[in-house]
Amino acid sequence: MSGGRGMSGDGTEQEIVIITGLSGAGRSTAAKALEDLDWFVADNLPAGLLPTMADLARRAGGAVPRLAAVVDIRSRAFSSDIKSAISDLNVRGIRPYVVFLEASDATLVRRFDSVSRPHPLQEGGRVVDGIAAERDLLQGMRAEADLVLDTSALNVHELRSRMRSAFATDADTVLRVSVVSFGFKYGLPVDADMVADCRFLPNPHWIPELAPQTGQDEAVIKYVLSQQGATEFLDAFVRAVQVALAGYDRTGRHFVLLAVGCTGGKHRSVVMADEMAARLSQTWPGIQVTHRDLGRE
Repeated sequence: MSGGRGMSGDGTEQEIVIITGLSGAGRSTAAKALEDLDWFVADNLPAGLLPTMADLARRAGGAVPRLAAVVDIRSRAFSSDIKSAISDLNVRGIRPYVVFLEASDATLVRRFDSVSRPHPLQEGGRVVDGIAAERDLLQGMRAEADLVLDTSALNVHELRSRMRSAFATDADTVLRVSVVSFGFKYGLPVDADMVADCRFLPNPHWIPELAPQTGQDEAVIKYVLSQQGATEFLDAFVRAVQVALAGYDRTGRHFVLLAVGCTGGKHRSVVMADEMAARLSQTWPGIQVTHRDLGRE
């Protein structure tokens, strides 16, 4: 992404993106896409506060190098306010990158009808009156925008993908995969995208010499992986996960959590989670493994 670069207080580059455009065109979705890329985002920020936000970020000593703001357009002074704010940012050595979102009148009317909300500039008239007033207010901003996105034919996922393509760094585009082992008796991880149930395998808990050990001990690892169906299950599940991860990556998904469970989260799920992560890491580097319930028994 070009533009928006200035120097923060510690000499690191600072980027600022201004997200504006028509109400109902997807400004909040675009902002959420940048949040997912670890940008600091301020929603519905009055234009006059943009320089203040930049100054506060600089005082953070480079801890907030990438800022985005969804600029509030409900003021009739919007046009002059944002021009003044951009001028102030330029004086500070920062050229903000402006993203302008728009959509057809028919699309915007349909979106407002679906949420039963009035247009912010409707003023007692019809939704189309508010849309027309807003188009007139923003026409100068649209002409000067660095990126104009028409969201008429885009769903939420497609808009996020467009933003990701425009602003993601190489590090941002890497799908982050986490594998967590857990015990069903403590509850399923609520944010799991895929779940592997290992309770079909014999439980080491019932073998006296293995019971006090965990799935990170060699004897337990050998026992679990030697059971009938263990390697076949691993092969099949990892193949399915590979297909799913490739699909998630194509659609711009940022995080995926794979949950691997057994009864208590101490033996079988720990072994299988570690083995799955080892296999998947050959294609998806940087996989994180967490054993949620290890040590609870």
